[in-house]
Amino acid sequence: MMNRNIDILNIKKIYAHQLFNKDILLMKKESKDRHHFSFGEYYDEILLSGYPIEIQSYMLPIHQIIVFSLITKSPVNYTMNIQEAKAIRLADYLQSLGCSPVKQQGNSLWYKSPFREESEPSFKVNTGLNQWFDFGLGKGGNILALVRELYQDDYVPSLLAKIAGQAPHIRPTSFSFRQQPSEPSFQQLEVRELAHPALLRYLQERSIDRDIAKSECKELHFTHNGKPYFAIGFENVAGGYEVRNQFFKGCIAPKDITHIRQTKQQPDTCYLFEGFMDYLSFLTLRKQKQPQYSGLQGQDYMVLNSVSNLGKVMDRLSDYERIPCFFDNDQAGNKACLELQRALSYRVRDASIHYSEYKDLNDFLCGRKAVKDKKNEVSVRPRPKRKGFGF
Repeated sequence: MMNRNIDILNIKKIYAHQLFNKDILLMKKESKDRHHFSFGEYYDEILLSGYPIEIQSYMLPIHQIIVFSLITKSPVNYTMNIQEAKAIRLADYLQSLGCSPVKQQGNSLWYKSPFREESEPSFKVNTGLNQWFDFGLGKGGNILALVRELYQDDYVPSLLAKIAGQAPHIRPTSFSFRQQPSEPSFQQLEVRELAHPALLRYLQERSIDRDIAKSECKELHFTHNGKPYFAIGFENVAGGYEVRNQFFKGCIAPKDITHIRQTKQQPDTCYLFEGFMDYLSFLTLRKQKQPQYSGLQGQDYMVLNSVSNLGKVMDRLSDYERIPCFFDNDQAGNKACLELQRALSYRVRDASIHYSEYKDLNDFLCGRKAVKDKKNEVSVRPRPKRKGFGF
């Protein structure tokens, strides 16, 4: 028996793209055919597309089964559970949205990111694991995580409704590419003290203090694609190296973060940098402005070596009370800083206020202000101007 005090609202001729704010809707028509489904706050726009319907709204417990029928066509049940959604191949789902891979490397399909305009692919789908990762955002996951980022919606029933609505357009897809040569590995690696005149000259052009560079970096000699090379090497916690010279930027696997700890005691502060050139720039600036603090005293240091490594620093940073972030003044740096602030709250401070008119810390050291143009406008977070470099 239905409760006498139910509040009933009659709404006639509801069309697609209208939002319903009631928890549960009971929809009916004079037709004898009835179909059962359940949903949360939003009604699937594809289900409603083109169908005027007559609605009665009842204040019923959430997730209760509701009944409805359409005027002109029999409705289709668009409910989908989480396991059914995860069973959809990401490559097929992306193809249904008009996103095609640019290249394939083993089990990895590489796409231009669906979240932004870019010239080189930075969005990877692992077809074996059915997982994605965006190296620009530093985020990844399953199909639900993808739809969450695409629509900026955290409500799971709404995400499932969006996937279900796209389901009729999803078809099994295969891709063919020209045979891509596998990337040659670094071989015959030899690690030396940094001394080569060409590398020291390159660091001088970047305004990096020579003594600081010698203490923090190594000189690497290796063969790449059968040819001999030498470069500056900056070691990470996994034993790999960030590799840099005037003509080359890369890494020797495994790629990971770098954590420079104090040997005597655990400080409460850790300075966080996006790349090792930013770290060297900071040490150079401090030596210039505060030579009495030219060493590493007072705090620990951490270098991401890529914003895609952001997830690897969360646990390590939880041990610190103050975390100034010296990230680039661009979209990736901005998002990385916001992610940290959401995760670690008040402990994270955006230290790029000190070089807000520059692309990064090294440009600040070199005195190269950011140049804006219409095609590639440098994104600089708005901040009040401050004098000095208050470390």
